[in-house]
Amino acid sequence: MLIVMGYMHVDPADLAEFIADLKTLALATRQRAGNISYNAAVDDAGDARLLIAERWTGQAALSAHLQAPDTVAFVQRWQGRMRGDIRKYDASNERELGDD
Repeated sequence: MLIVMGYMHVDPADLAEFIADLKTLALATRQRAGNISYNAAVDDAGDARLLIAERWTGQAALSAHLQAPDTVAFVQRWQGRMRGDIRKYDASNERELGDD
């Protein structure tokens, strides 16, 4: 499993529009093969910082998402108006929170 997590920043004046566009993308993304979860939450509205958290079954699923026409269009639409610090992590020992 891959975990994608980090922060995305936009101009505060663009936050509502960005969230609306991201919600549209999220609806489609959650239906994609290999997507386990795809979420974003406003972490700091004043700074227009969002926390991004995704889980994918593997690299092929994540790559297909990143190359999907709606994802490419979203990135093109927001390129130059968003910046992020988002990382990808391999997870090989998933278990319940209380498990050792």
